[in-house]
Amino acid sequence: MSADVLLSAKNLSVRFGGVLAVSDVSFDVRAGEVFTLIGPNGAGKTTVFNLISRFYQPTSGRIEYAGPQGRIDLTAQAPHQVASLGIARTFQNIELFEHASVLHNLLVGRHTHRQTGFWSELLFTPATRRAELAAREHVERVIDLLDLQRFRDLLVAGLPYGVRKVVELARALCAEPRLLLLDEPSSGLNVEETDDMAFWIQDIVHELGVTVLMVEHDMGLVSRVSDRVVALNQGEVLAMGTPAEVQADAGVVEAYLGSVEDVSSLRRAA
Repeated sequence: MSADVLLSAKNLSVRFGGVLAVSDVSFDVRAGEVFTLIGPNGAGKTTVFNLISRFYQPTSGRIEYAGPQGRIDLTAQAPHQVASLGIARTFQNIELFEHASVLHNLLVGRHTHRQTGFWSELLFTPATRRAELAAREHVERVIDLLDLQRFRDLLVAGLPYGVRKVVELARALCAEPRLLLLDEPSSGLNVEETDDMAFWIQDIVHELGVTVLMVEHDMGLVSRVSDRVVALNQGEVLAMGTPAEVQADAGVVEAYLGSVEDVSSLRRAA
């Protein structure tokens, strides 16, 4: 694992009963890049995400991560330890507290930085007040970054879907991650909202210095923000490289659209 690699998946495989969902998958995510997993439905993309998040345990292989205290075997960590290591994620299906305000949802994202104890919080000591102010200041910076000012005090339940997606992204950023896992960030968004998402992903990398590992179907978004892409199909790696290199790969074209001959026939017919 070289110095610039933040996360390294090594020969990952996971089997659910008789189904091999991921088979011998390896890739490195370099610090400061946007690295994207693509592939048809059922390719194993979200399974890989769930391995990194520690929702699943690999049948074989390991994940190495350059944590704040040095390089560690991530597959040996418990799920509840992942956030404290500087890894945050969003979900394809939005997971927010709908009957709380946007502000309160974002403050929840600060829980990994809590340093005060039960009694100091009960008595609201000066240390607790300082911690609350620091948390609020960081949340307000995220609100400004993602242009959520006008939604700050509104309940999540009353927000449009596109705004909820941004709120979930904001909550993940409030954890101050080194590695941000984005699970289909453009899912359900219209063209304008997807353009905004691309802009924010670039800002997250360039202004906040966060490394992004993304699962995405929208190839326009993938091409716009990704430094490197790995294409999966039926749990195996098909191709890896720049977005242009991967999209031009014959195996990737066949996985998405059928055989190369079929694609050529479609183009001639058009």
